[in-house]
Amino acid sequence: MEKFILHWGEMGWRWGINRSVAQVHALLMLAPKPIPADEISETLNVARSNASTSLRELQGWGLIRVVHVFGDRREHFETLKDVWEMFLIILRERKKRELDPTLAALRECTATAAAGKADTEHTTRRLKELVDFMELTTSWADKAQALSPVAARKLFQIGDKVFRLVG
Repeated sequence: MEKFILHWGEMGWRWGINRSVAQVHALLMLAPKPIPADEISETLNVARSNASTSLRELQGWGLIRVVHVFGDRREHFETLKDVWEMFLIILRERKKRELDPTLAALRECTATAAAGKADTEHTTRRLKELVDFMELTTSWADKAQALSPVAARKLFQIGDKVFRLVG
């Protein structure tokens, strides 16, 4: 469990996610039952404020939810059980935070380059190629987000067969 939590934190950090946020997520993924914030803080040996901030961020992404446990006044937290549902949520959030702003900036740069005389034809062509690529990427992401977790899994299984066929 400890090895996975450390790895997930490192992986999250490399993807631009705060290490503590990723570690809290990892702990909740492996936890057999919902965990209160103070126990998360203790288990990960992080400040209570750090655990709270991480929990709020994960809630903002829609990756965890608050659960009330009978006889305990504290809020407990659990992550989604279905990894495909998590994947689709992460895809949606990353698209919203990364792909959409990048596509908007590329479109603006392309329009500016096409209208101006300072940019070379090469620059304008390359920007247009990037816009085309990003539009296709965001189109796929939009379609994937509309899938159920079961359909997303089936798509990946079919895609795996296609990759083997293509070589």
